[in-house]
Amino acid sequence: MTLAAARLVVLLPALAAAVGLLVARRGLVPARLVAVGASVATLVVALAGLLSLGGSAGTSSGRILPGLDAGELEVPLLLQTGAVPALIAVVVAIVGWAVQAFAGWYLRDDDRYAVFAATVSLFCSGMLLVVHSADLVLTFVGWEVMGWCSYLLIGHWSRKATARRAALKAFLVTRFADVGFLLGVLALAAGPGSTAYPRVIAHWSAAEGSDALRGIAMVLLLMGILGKSAQVPFHDWLPDAMEGPTPASALIHAATMVAAGTFVLASLFDVFAASEGARWVLAVSTAVTMVWSAALAFGQSDLKRLLAYSTISQIALMLSALAAAPAQDGPGAGVFHLYSHAFFKALLFLALGWLSVIVGGTAAVAMRGGLRGHVLIRPAVFIGLLSLAGLPPLVGFVSKEHVIAAAEAGALEGEARSVLVFVALLATVALTAAYCMRAWLVMDDLTAAEPERHERDGASSPVRAAVVALAALTVVGGLVVFTPWLPLAGHIGWWMALVTVLLVVGAALAVRSAAGRPDAAGAPGDPAVRLVGAWMPEFDAGFGADRLYVRAVAVPVLALARLVVVLDRDVVDAYVRGSAAIALLSGRGGQRAHRAERSSTSLVWVVVGVVAVAAAGVALW
Repeated sequence: MTLAAARLVVLLPALAAAVGLLVARRGLVPARLVAVGASVATLVVALAGLLSLGGSAGTSSGRILPGLDAGELEVPLLLQTGAVPALIAVVVAIVGWAVQAFAGWYLRDDDRYAVFAATVSLFCSGMLLVVHSADLVLTFVGWEVMGWCSYLLIGHWSRKATARRAALKAFLVTRFADVGFLLGVLALAAGPGSTAYPRVIAHWSAAEGSDALRGIAMVLLLMGILGKSAQVPFHDWLPDAMEGPTPASALIHAATMVAAGTFVLASLFDVFAASEGARWVLAVSTAVTMVWSAALAFGQSDLKRLLAYSTISQIALMLSALAAAPAQDGPGAGVFHLYSHAFFKALLFLALGWLSVIVGGTAAVAMRGGLRGHVLIRPAVFIGLLSLAGLPPLVGFVSKEHVIAAAEAGALEGEARSVLVFVALLATVALTAAYCMRAWLVMDDLTAAEPERHERDGASSPVRAAVVALAALTVVGGLVVFTPWLPLAGHIGWWMALVTVLLVVGAALAVRSAAGRPDAAGAPGDPAVRLVGAWMPEFDAGFGADRLYVRAVAVPVLALARLVVVLDRDVVDAYVRGSAAIALLSGRGGQRAHRAERSSTSLVWVVVGVVAVAAAGVALW
């Protein structure tokens, strides 16, 4: 990919966002033409750039704009071109096109569709800037653009109080984490005196005697990545983000903001691999996150929230590859899972969004039996769930096995953090298969099937094309391992692959068996309720994660804020107010002293004059 193509890939969606806002008042059709047309153009340019590389796997960089003069700090504003950035740019462009095509139908009656489409375009531009960035400043700009756009997309239906709360929660959590990201960027740039990736990597990967500084910088950067990626302890905002429209969920979850941290770490992998403390932090966070969120996904009463917890778990998988892989193997396994997750997760979100329009909601109760009778959504969901569960030959299986192989290689080298990740991965494989089977049993329940509902399906041709394209890429996307575009140092361990397939099949059969047991009355019952029972409200509440945030963070912060107000008002300001009062009283006293006069004798002289006049009158008379 040429530098000109990289610039165009970033600028096209940004230009579409600006034009989309300008035509927002002209109705649905112009806004849709701009959004979908620009997404297609971006995809064409990105694909042409990837194909132009041929068999080249190298990476080069060049300026997007003239560098900034920041005194002793060099800010060259570099973009990188190469096989991996070009491949991920194509993935982002495909998902962006699918989301824009779907949103044009899904939000056809929304009076703010044009604003939504423009925000999606800007969001994609931010992600593409992060992908092609070779400069910490440009990375931070793209990072913050995505954060701002996520707030707008989650709160798009701002007339709903729940949507406003979810948007504010996402904003506060990610902004807090981004403080660490910004400090990490500043620390990394301070060492070499430059924000350019090549100089940052060369300085910190070879620096001697700076292990502590490098570790601190990477942990700070990691704080922002864990926040944006919704990893423990920042995980609770993402399920609430389901209050946004389904196209927004597909975009945020599949290939943009929550996956951006994986690519940033992959770009700086040489520095990260040399930071043992940062790798331990990531290993512990991802190991806990992948198991915990997969367990929570199993018991959700809303299938859209099930996919949200699934995303948290899958992001943990791709990040765990960076924490556990041997340094010499590189970040290829994590980037590969980013690539594959984008296809099958976008497919699942769009297919469920399509089905929700037909059945009237995303709750398990509404979706029960909804797949029966639909010739396109049913196979699409089936393919997506199989890929999510990790069954061959789908793309999810191939990338998941590379992640497991990376963790296994690290474990065989005696790395304790790799052992931790490896055990968590095996547990997550079983849990993922379990919640995928539960979701399928709910949506494909024959006892609740109403095929006549699908007669009301009015999905447009672009929607069908987007779902078919994502399903096809989910099936054949694993073939990318045979190209030079994605360098993978490791390989699939076929014995381990057999073990994971047996885990998947065993967990799925166990869930199916448990769901098939009749209730006390002998009826089959609702599989969603039967498998979880009275624990469903606890699963929906994340087993109190929100309450824990309130008690552990919000209450102490508010108490501290009230204390500061009291101290400021009644202690610090008391001296100021006392001084002001003394000055005021002293001033009034001085004023009175200055204006004071002797008692007036005017009245006395008036009386004397009156008496004298009277006496003279009497004497003369």
